[in-house]
Amino acid sequence: MPLHDWTDDRGWNSLHHVWQTTMLTQLRDRLPEGYRAYIGSVPALTIDAPNGRPDVNVRTWKPSVEPAAGGSAPAEAVGVFDTEAVAVFELDPQTALHVDLHGQLVAAVEIVSPRNKDRPDSRERYTSRYFGYLRQGVHLLLIDILPRPVGFSFADAIAVNLGIEQPPCPVPFAVSYRVGEPVPEGTLIARRLCPLRVGEPLPTVPLALNVHQSVLIELEPTYREAARLVYLD
Repeated sequence: MPLHDWTDDRGWNSLHHVWQTTMLTQLRDRLPEGYRAYIGSVPALTIDAPNGRPDVNVRTWKPSVEPAAGGSAPAEAVGVFDTEAVAVFELDPQTALHVDLHGQLVAAVEIVSPRNKDRPDSRERYTSRYFGYLRQGVHLLLIDILPRPVGFSFADAIAVNLGIEQPPCPVPFAVSYRVGEPVPEGTLIARRLCPLRVGEPLPTVPLALNVHQSVLIELEPTYREAARLVYLD
């Protein structure tokens, strides 16, 4: 199915979740023995602190068991929390497709959502997150088909963080990173840039599992099935 124009991102949330699921089904059938694929949450915090001052409210309550007059607190009261702080942040509901080997995360597939880049602090935070996979030695396939904001590209931002040169990679794109072994100058990074075009089929992209092995992710059939299930075809 040709790639839709996602300038209007209504319906994106439904497609995002279903596309992850169709990729998960495909990936599970192709992983070597010992590897496990699953959709997992990726914790992140959104902090709103106008004028540099966090909005925090504190509420205090009494311990459930009070000490007798002149005595010490009973043993069961020791360690009871005595304050609550209500901080202004949201738990990020974003999920990603993860692959682990014997409980160790080795690869991830991230599909960019509007909230990942709708504000400057969001773009900075999610650039750090995607870059963080690579710093932890986790191979990454990053997919962004949302054209807004115009002129911003996570692929370009990650290249800056890596300190490597690459041709401009505007949205929409898919880019796959393989984290290699350490070398005297740093760490070897292999990548596959796949520019995408509205109205054209999506490509097949490798997802590295280690420095010698990868599995192919067919974006076209998984996207087509997701679009069918959310009535975009």
